[in-house]
Amino acid sequence: MEEQTVVLIVGAGPAGLATAACLTQLSIPYVIVEREDCSASLWRNRAYDRLKLHLAKEFCELPHMAYPEDAPTYIPKDQFVKYLDNYIERFDIRPKYQTAIESCSYDEGRKCWFSMARDMTTSVVLRYTAKFLVVASGENSAENIPVITGLDGFAGEAIHSSRYKSGASYSGKNVLVVGCGNSGMEIAYDLASHGANTSIVIRNPVHVVTKEIIRLGMTLVQHIPANVVDGLLVRLSNFVFGDLSKHGIVRPKLGPLLQKAKTGRSAVIDVGTISLIKNGTIKVLGNISKIEGNTVEFEGRKESTFDAIVFATGYKSTANRWLKNGESMLNDDGLPKQEFPNHWKGANGLYCAGLAKRGLAGIAMDAKNIANDILSSCHA
Repeated sequence: MEEQTVVLIVGAGPAGLATAACLTQLSIPYVIVEREDCSASLWRNRAYDRLKLHLAKEFCELPHMAYPEDAPTYIPKDQFVKYLDNYIERFDIRPKYQTAIESCSYDEGRKCWFSMARDMTTSVVLRYTAKFLVVASGENSAENIPVITGLDGFAGEAIHSSRYKSGASYSGKNVLVVGCGNSGMEIAYDLASHGANTSIVIRNPVHVVTKEIIRLGMTLVQHIPANVVDGLLVRLSNFVFGDLSKHGIVRPKLGPLLQKAKTGRSAVIDVGTISLIKNGTIKVLGNISKIEGNTVEFEGRKESTFDAIVFATGYKSTANRWLKNGESMLNDDGLPKQEFPNHWKGANGLYCAGLAKRGLAGIAMDAKNIANDILSSCHA
């Protein structure tokens, strides 16, 4: 079976859906394929129960559709999924689910992208040819778990944060969270709230802010230079939280907004974790040296025993596993070579949406840019 289309979109998460909607608005035909059996599988199946969008809703809209008037400022996971379902309906997006792209390469002779896919339910091989290819398979495509000596012999339960739902089943257990981004800090809070004896590994400098502080920063930075706004945000955060270095939390040299722009690392938006660290409910530990049985040894030869370890250590892109001829746009990690805002376009009609570590606002910008560029190429 071979299907020809103008645009092939790989991935039906928010980035793929936003691109599809923008193409629809411009009457450009496309096909969208997705390896899972649903859209936005990260949000539906791999997110913990208490998750809300960390940024205010005005920074989290997809193109051409606002949230309902009565939506809360910080959208809970289930309401975000409902918004995506309404979005799919509004723009009549029909992803081909359980369709895994196995290889995709540029055919110089025919001047098109040639893709081999497999229907995961029937194992039938499908072929697509498209003038344009959009990589929207996500930064969060595969779990990233660090290599630790002895981890494979850990006697307790070791899971990635994508499989964590709630602390309810960990009450009374000793649980170690590895990773101090938003997921790690919030999972640690959730575990402690459910009565788990919780520890967290904090390896890197990290900005801790409140959701109000980051909302203020993202609003001001539209009118004032980022370094000036960052100075204000750090002062406000220090006023709210005090000096956290004695609790093992050190601020990076670069301010929160500039750090996000330059490295993609987000500030941690506190949900109550910091007060539990301050009062000793959650212990902060350093790097892990090795694991033996249930015992985890940390740098400085400190040891503790744990029943479970949750790795909130992020994800990696899998685009390079199937995309051949993608080197004009992506590096060896499957992420853009070019810095924002020039990251979204490669050679020969190749694009990427949602790979710039810029959240939902970045996805909306990518989708609009890609659709407009395809439109001007079609009319060229």
